[in-house]
Amino acid sequence: MDIDKLFKVPRLPTSSKRKMPDNPTPEMLKKMRLDTPLNEDSVDSAMDVEIPESSSAPHRQSRRATVEDGDDKMVDVSFAPGGDADYFVEEDEEGRFYGGGLTSEQKQILSIFESAEGEGTTEDPEGISITSIRRTLLKFERAANKNQDQRSKYPDDPSKFIDSEADLDSALKSLLSLAQSPVLAYPELVRSGSVSLLIGLLSHENADIVIDVVDVIHELTDEDVGNELEDEEEQEEAQVALKTLIEALLENSILELLVDNLSRLNETEESDRQGVFHILGIFENILGFNPDLSLILVSKTKLMNWLLNRVQSKTHDENRGYSAELISILLQNNAANRQDFGKKDGVEIALNVLSQFRRRDPVDADETEFMENLFDALCSALAEPEIKSFFLASEGVDLMLLMMKEKLQSKSRAIKTLDYAMSGPAGTATCANFIEVLGLKTLFATFMGKGSKKIKSNAPAAASEDIPHILGIISSLFSNTPSDSPDRIRLLAKFVENNYEKADKLLEVRENARSRLKVVDAEIAAEKKETIANGGEIESEDEDLFYLRRLEGGLFTLQTVDYILAWVVMEDDGIRGHITQMLERKNQSLKDIISTLQIYRDNLDADTQSNGLATDHAPEGGALSQKEILQHLVDFLQECL
Repeated sequence: MDIDKLFKVPRLPTSSKRKMPDNPTPEMLKKMRLDTPLNEDSVDSAMDVEIPESSSAPHRQSRRATVEDGDDKMVDVSFAPGGDADYFVEEDEEGRFYGGGLTSEQKQILSIFESAEGEGTTEDPEGISITSIRRTLLKFERAANKNQDQRSKYPDDPSKFIDSEADLDSALKSLLSLAQSPVLAYPELVRSGSVSLLIGLLSHENADIVIDVVDVIHELTDEDVGNELEDEEEQEEAQVALKTLIEALLENSILELLVDNLSRLNETEESDRQGVFHILGIFENILGFNPDLSLILVSKTKLMNWLLNRVQSKTHDENRGYSAELISILLQNNAANRQDFGKKDGVEIALNVLSQFRRRDPVDADETEFMENLFDALCSALAEPEIKSFFLASEGVDLMLLMMKEKLQSKSRAIKTLDYAMSGPAGTATCANFIEVLGLKTLFATFMGKGSKKIKSNAPAAASEDIPHILGIISSLFSNTPSDSPDRIRLLAKFVENNYEKADKLLEVRENARSRLKVVDAEIAAEKKETIANGGEIESEDEDLFYLRRLEGGLFTLQTVDYILAWVVMEDDGIRGHITQMLERKNQSLKDIISTLQIYRDNLDADTQSNGLATDHAPEGGALSQKEILQHLVDFLQECL
């Protein structure tokens, strides 16, 4: 079939097209009339022009030029340019005609082709069979091999391999449908060797082909693959198939090849920018399936360097935000990645990027998420002693205090970051620096709900989410500040000034925590009673879960407050008398503080596993461990009874 003949359209006008002069002569009109072919419709036209006899033209009967009124519905379609079927049908509101440019026959043929294409693309997922999957993979294999063969034969003549490249592009897009049937498709994809062929195309000379491959892998490794299945057994089979595919991808060095393509793609182009976004998505999919692969991703590739460079971009876009999120994921529960983050100046870079939010809030939700991910990454990294040193050297304490003063969205994140930076024995130097740069004033002003005159209307003075972190900072100051030092005296003075208002605030927070904890304890007691009534037993694992629920339900805040109260009671007689008096008003006493600290001490191992901050072993340098400090506090309070 000759496609050109089927879709034949009128020839384009050439430069030799005749043009009518401004004032045509009768001879010119006669010549144009003679050149116009006659048919039955043209004979009955509404207007004729009288043409005199001429020896050079056939003899005709002359008629006068007349104008007759005709039926508006009787339209001579022979005058439609190129026989356009829509010329007299389509018109705009002002009555102008445009037409579609196709004859009736051409429109009918085009409609048939469009229907055929539509039938081919709307494939029912339930109709996917192993036969169709193998046919799709075979088509892809042939297209890839043909393109590779033609590119090797004619490397300098794109016209020789452009058709095969188009076929390869089409074959790659057809692989997207395999994600609809992972149980059947993924094992066959691995068995047939198509995975290695697919990964090999990540080194293709044409970046568009590479982007197609990235799109396919991103779709195949999506974490939602198989979730649409209603049967739980089928969902488990889909997860097994996904595991098989990911393992095959890893065996073919997909991580290294994807990282190499990050630098290759030009994000000024929309298609390349989407390609980068999908590459980052593949990393997230793989890490979501197996978080342990984060160590390999950082140690064996240059991904961390690329991500740190990407978040420093002056303009914010989705890939910049995705990069910050990926850094946060890579640093979760992985000490080696955190140390690598510090060695590559990650702390300095993160602080420099975050400094822009000292004077302004993020412009939208995407930039807010970007800011939060960078803060989360910094907090995760600060679990390592080395990162605390980098944070201190980069003047991180100063920046966080400035953010606390400005009362913007970054305020709460700054408080949380300081809590992580000052915790544990490794935070001793940070605590000293915090007091040195007058951080106590800013900290207790925030704790008491007092702010500067620059308070913004959209930032509450004392957010409830900030209280646990503020208490954590005060707790770290008591743990890490040497006794009888000037810094220690300045810290204690804060609780004495203004008639012990800071101590009263602590007792207020304590009462709120106790009220929340009572509700949780009642729920746990009811669950235990129901379990025993049904003949069940409360095992040790259940007790651990109950303890974690109590921590979230107010016990953690209660423990931190009582830890601080025990310190101030032990070191100042005036505060001791005031706190004892205030506790008695609530039918409480120092015994309740002792009970809380004993629970804290006995479950310190569980706390260490849950937050990674407390330690029950003796730190370096001969300092007391957290467990030993708690025991000394309990002993002192018991002597005060």
